[in-house]
Amino acid sequence: MSMIPPETALFFFAASALLALTPGPDNIFVLILSALHGRRAGLLVTLGLCTGLIGHTVAVALGIAALFQASAIAFTMLKIAGACYLLYLAWGAFRASASRIEAKPGIQPSGWQLYRRGIVMNLSNPKVSIFFLAFLPQFADPARGSLTLQLIMLGGIFMLAALFVFSGIAALAGALGSWLSRSSRVQITMNRVAGTLFVVLALKLAMTER
Repeated sequence: MSMIPPETALFFFAASALLALTPGPDNIFVLILSALHGRRAGLLVTLGLCTGLIGHTVAVALGIAALFQASAIAFTMLKIAGACYLLYLAWGAFRASASRIEAKPGIQPSGWQLYRRGIVMNLSNPKVSIFFLAFLPQFADPARGSLTLQLIMLGGIFMLAALFVFSGIAALAGALGSWLSRSSRVQITMNRVAGTLFVVLALKLAMTER
């Protein structure tokens, strides 16, 4: 039976939380969606992002992530897919009109759409798998038993840290968005800023090297 010492788990949680706070595509994504659609939207996106981390954890635990580190074609295909998805979101943000922004909550993205966006956003970033491949094994020890089980446990701890940090970002950005939503002009500007950030993230992902 694999067992991660409490002190190792605590240190790993703290390191994971600090990494989750570092500006990157995921937390910026939560920030944007929370400011545009409220705290609930940010929390649903956060749940989607953390669900995506399950896929990366399993990939690393089973050795699949090594494929993206070794295969330039696989890495390129996945990052292009992720960049295209971000550009699709940017297109939607730029098209948002004042009437759509001020519309009833019913035409806002559904809970499932927001949750799905988080999953796609996370899974379409190959750097997450490669990061996990480099980061998680540093806290695993063959002497403690199954490495696969240890990596899955570490992935779970990372997800909890990300959930904690991203939920905080969603709450703060959601409150800010609610305050700014009193002005339709500000809302339109927020959408334009969001669209620009999505484009920047897409370009950054497209230019990412292994």
